[in-house]
Amino acid sequence: MSTGASGQAEAERGEKGGLRTALAGLTTRGRSFFAAGIAAAVCAYVLGQSDLLRVGLLLAALPLICAGVLFRTRYRVAGSRRLSPGRVPAGSEARVHLRMDNVSRLPTGLLMLQDRVPYVLGPRPRFVLDRVEPGGRREVSYRVRSDLRGRYPLGPLQLRLTDPFGMCELTRSFSTYDTLTVIPRVEPLQPVRLSGEAKGYGDGRNRSLALAGEDDIIPRGYRYGDDLRRVHWRSTARYGELMVRREEQPQRARCTVLLDTRGLAFRGAGPDSAFEWAVSGAASVLVHMLERGFSVRLLTDTGNSVPGEGADGFAGASQETADAAGLMMDTLAVIDHSDGAGLSRAYDVLRGGNEGLLVAFFGDLDEEQAAIAGKMRQRSGGAVAFVLDSDSWTREPGDVSGPSGRSEERLRLLREAGWTALGVPRSASLNDLWRRAESERTGVGALGSGEGRS
Repeated sequence: MSTGASGQAEAERGEKGGLRTALAGLTTRGRSFFAAGIAAAVCAYVLGQSDLLRVGLLLAALPLICAGVLFRTRYRVAGSRRLSPGRVPAGSEARVHLRMDNVSRLPTGLLMLQDRVPYVLGPRPRFVLDRVEPGGRREVSYRVRSDLRGRYPLGPLQLRLTDPFGMCELTRSFSTYDTLTVIPRVEPLQPVRLSGEAKGYGDGRNRSLALAGEDDIIPRGYRYGDDLRRVHWRSTARYGELMVRREEQPQRARCTVLLDTRGLAFRGAGPDSAFEWAVSGAASVLVHMLERGFSVRLLTDTGNSVPGEGADGFAGASQETADAAGLMMDTLAVIDHSDGAGLSRAYDVLRGGNEGLLVAFFGDLDEEQAAIAGKMRQRSGGAVAFVLDSDSWTREPGDVSGPSGRSEERLRLLREAGWTALGVPRSASLNDLWRRAESERTGVGALGSGEGRS
C-alpha cells in the first residue's frame, strides 16, 4: 500500500488574476443574473422607472457580491491521496482514498472535489462535500482499473468552491499527484525440476569461492584479519609467504529471462496481443524463479537489463525478493517495442558467461535470428524458448488452422541447437506450456542436460 504526498489549497486572495479570476468563475446563473440586471437598468433609465432601476442594480450586483465574497474567503483545505495498492496487475482494481481536512478556523461552504485520472483508468471521479466544520475531515474513495499495463499519474486534485446561490465557482488545484503502476498479469507456475540449481537451492552441486564454508585445496595469500587456523603451512613453505586456505560456499542457481521486444517481431496491439502475452509470460517466470531461490536476471534483445540489478541478477529466497520482484515488474510495466532488428546484442551479453537456465520469449524469427538464438544455448545449463508466431495470433478467433510452415522450421532449428522450443498458440496457458516443456526435457535435454554446468 503506498501513501501519496499531501498538498494544500488555500482559497484566499491569490497573487495571480486578481478580481478577474473571480469574475471568470461566474456560472451560467450568475452571468444570466448580471445580464438581466444590466438590461433592466438600461430599460429603467430609458423609461424613467426608478423602481425598475433598483431591481436591475440588485440583479447585477448579486453575482458580483457572491464572486467577491467567494474570492476573499480565507479558509484553507488540506488534501491527501492514498493508493491501495500502488502496484496492481492489469485487469485488477485499485482503490484511491481521498482525504480533505479543513485546517482553518472557519467552516467551509459546499465543496466539489474532482480528481484527474487518465481516460484509460475510467471516468473522472467527482464528489460533493457538505459543509466541513473547522478542524473537520471528510474521506471519499473511488476505484480505478486498467487492462493495459503502464504508469498512470493520478492528480492533481481539484477543489471547486461555490457560493450558496450558485452564482460563482472557483477552482483550486493541489500541487501533488501520485502514480499508479499497472504491472503485467502473473500466472502461477507449477514447480518443475530445472537445471542450474546449486546445492541448497536445487539438485546441482556447483560451488564457488567465498569467505565462509568448506575447505578448498587452492591457497591464497594471507590478508589482515584472516584466521590463523586457516594457514596452509605447506604452501607457506613453498612460496615463502604466509598462505591461507580458501573457503567456498554454495553458489546460487542462476536464471536469465530473455524478452524479445523487437517491433518487427510482433504484430497487433492491445491486451490480447502476442507481445502482451510475452511480457506477461516473462513476468510470470521471473516471479516463479525468484520464489524458488534463483538469482534472476531480465534481459531484452537490446542487451539491457533491469537498472539496479547485480552482475548475477536479483537474488531470490531472501528479504529483498519482494523488492527485486517489484523492480522488475515496474520495468515490465513500461517496456515497449524496440527499434532493433536482431538479437545480436543479447547474444553478446549472454556469451560472456554461463547463464544457468535460460528462458526466452521470442516473436517472429527469420533464419538468421534463429541461428543467433541457437548459439545462445551454448552458454546455458538449460534453455527453454517460447516462440510466438504472429500469423497465428492475428487470425480470426474462429480460425483453428495450425502453425505455419515457417514457424515449424524455426522451432526445428532451435531444437537442433539444444533448446526446448515450444510454439505458443493464441491465448495459450503459460502453465500448460511450462509443464509441457518439463515433459519434453528428457528427449530434448534442454532442461536436464545442463545439470552441474551452470
